[in-house]
Amino acid sequence: MGERVKVGVIGVGYLGRHHARLYAELPGAELVGVADVDADRARSVATATGSRPFTDFRELLSHVNAVSVVVPTSLHHEVTAACLAAGLDVLLEKPMTVTLEEADRLIALAESKRRIIQIGHLERFNGAVRALVSRLVAPRFIESHRLGPFVGRGTDVHVILDLMIHDLDIILSLVRSPITEIRAVGVPVLTPNIDIANTRLEFADGCVANITASRVSKDPMRKLRVFQPDAYFSLDYQKQELVMARRVDAPPASGLAPIEVQTLEIEKEEPLKTQLAAFLVCVATRRTPLVSGREGREALRVALDVLKCIEGR
Repeated sequence: MGERVKVGVIGVGYLGRHHARLYAELPGAELVGVADVDADRARSVATATGSRPFTDFRELLSHVNAVSVVVPTSLHHEVTAACLAAGLDVLLEKPMTVTLEEADRLIALAESKRRIIQIGHLERFNGAVRALVSRLVAPRFIESHRLGPFVGRGTDVHVILDLMIHDLDIILSLVRSPITEIRAVGVPVLTPNIDIANTRLEFADGCVANITASRVSKDPMRKLRVFQPDAYFSLDYQKQELVMARRVDAPPASGLAPIEVQTLEIEKEEPLKTQLAAFLVCVATRRTPLVSGREGREALRVALDVLKCIEGR
C-alpha cells in the first residue's frame, strides 16, 4: 500500500484501546499517538503501543493524517468536526451522532474538505456476513438477536443506539427496499435508558425483519437468521459461522424436495482489525468506505425512528 498512514486514536477506553492495539500491529499504519482526558489511561495505552500520549486531542491532530474517534456518543459531532476541519480522515465509532442534524453537518464538512468519514459498523467486516451477502438473492424474513449481560458500557444511550443499530445497519444493507412500517417496544431495566428492545420492520418489497437487542440478558447471543425462497441461512456473529440449508432440486410431484445443509467455509479474522485495515486502504487510495457517512446516517435515522416508535412520538 506504499507509505504508512500516520494515525491516532481519540478516546482509549474499552474499545479505543483495541483500535490503538490493532493500528500498532497493522503494516499500513504508523500509530503516532493516542488521546484521552484520563492522563493515566492515555499514558498506559501509549506505552503499550509505542506511541505518544495526549490529554487534549487537538494537540494530536497536527501529527497525523487520520484518526479513529472512539469517544462517548455525545462528543462524536464536536470531536469529529474538529478533526475534519483540520484536514484529517476519520473513522467514527457508531452511532454516528446523537441527531440527524449533527450527522448531516459532518457529511457536509467531510465533502467540503474532501475527507473520508467511515462509520464503525464493524459487523459489516465479519467474515460470516461477507459470506452471507454474496449468497443472498431475495430475503423474505429476517430474525436477529443481539443479547448480552450488563457490563456498564454504552449506557449513555438507549440499547437501540448501543447494540441494535449494528443489526439495523446489516439488515438495511441486505434489504434494498424502503421501510414501510416500524413497530417497536422497549423498557429500561438497570439504567434510565432502554435496556431491552424489540422491533419489527416491514419493507416495500414484502420482506419482514424482527430484531431483538438486550444488554441485560444472562447469556450472550449474536445471531442472524435469513429466509429466502430457495434457502435458509443461520449466522453466528461471535463464532463467525454461517450455515446454509437449501433445496437441491425442484419438488417432485409428491413428497418433499431433498434439502442440503452446509456449514460454509469462513475466513475468520478479528472484524475490528479488518475494519481498520479497510479504513487505511480508503485513506491511502481515496476509495469510498464500505460504511460511509451516508450509510451511518441511514442506520441512525432508522434507529431514531425505532426510538420514536417506542416512546410514542
